[in-house]
Amino acid sequence: MSNNILIIAEGRAEGLKKVAFELVNTAQQLAAALGGSVQGAVVGNNVGAWAETLAKTGVTKVFVADNAALEKFAPETYADALAQLVRVADPAIVLFGATGWGKEVSARTAAKLDWGLVTDCTSAHIQNGALVLARPIYSGKAIAHVRAKKLPVMVSIRPNIVPAVEANQAGAPIQNIPVTLKEPRARVVEQVVAAKSKVDLGEASIVVSGGRGVKGPEGFAPVQELADTLGGALGASRAAVDAGWIDYTHQVGQTGKTVAPKLYIAAGISGAIQHLAGMSSSKVIVAVNKDPDAPIFKIADYGIVGDLFTVLPALNEEIKKLG
Repeated sequence: MSNNILIIAEGRAEGLKKVAFELVNTAQQLAAALGGSVQGAVVGNNVGAWAETLAKTGVTKVFVADNAALEKFAPETYADALAQLVRVADPAIVLFGATGWGKEVSARTAAKLDWGLVTDCTSAHIQNGALVLARPIYSGKAIAHVRAKKLPVMVSIRPNIVPAVEANQAGAPIQNIPVTLKEPRARVVEQVVAAKSKVDLGEASIVVSGGRGVKGPEGFAPVQELADTLGGALGASRAAVDAGWIDYTHQVGQTGKTVAPKLYIAAGISGAIQHLAGMSSSKVIVAVNKDPDAPIFKIADYGIVGDLFTVLPALNEEIKKLG
């Protein structure tokens, strides 16, 4: 086993996800403390462009598992490819993004390799030669500090926790890893792509969310308008999604997406525990609610007691004046 840190870069049709560049930042800090180097990995079909981009982020090498069997995402097949790649790379620590994709493949890959896995971490550092991780527990009401008993180990890091690096350096070597893959027991036969949001919720630095207080689908109009003005993403509480007012892809919370933007605006959201679990790591939280006793105000940095249909348009107009 080396002292190197391997980051598993997630990508989509449009290219690598932002979390991949954030993982390089975290990996660089860990590698400096361990005396190793940062390496990257991509898996998929026709992912040469991803590998070339990752090679320019400051990593020392990029491993690529490119196979026609990986054209459509099947967790079983991707985990198999990753396990073979990791065996070749032989790192001390493997980093994934704590996204839906990362959570799915990291667990399966760790099981195949019989490695430990610590998920949804908000910090990672080396202390006295050991890897120490912090992760929210009990729906974000407490932080657990986990020390890895031994290396190698796998870790998933929550997006938007550290700054992303730029892909502007000289390209590192790229090594193709031949992988042997079996036909998965379950395979994708069709992909139905939902209407794409203007800004990806999981990667947004600003999120404006609406809850039960929007009163219906049309109530998301001022929420969307404010999100557009701020260049942010549109979010929603589980109550709004369950009511059928907005698509599930916008849901923030324990059963939706976990976000950690620089600014989170909660409009008409009371602050149920499951929702707080998905956004409590936000840098600045602003709550707008008619009920002064709403639980959301307990964790908000700024609170506005008022009707969102009055507050949001006024706030939107003032922000527009700032240019």
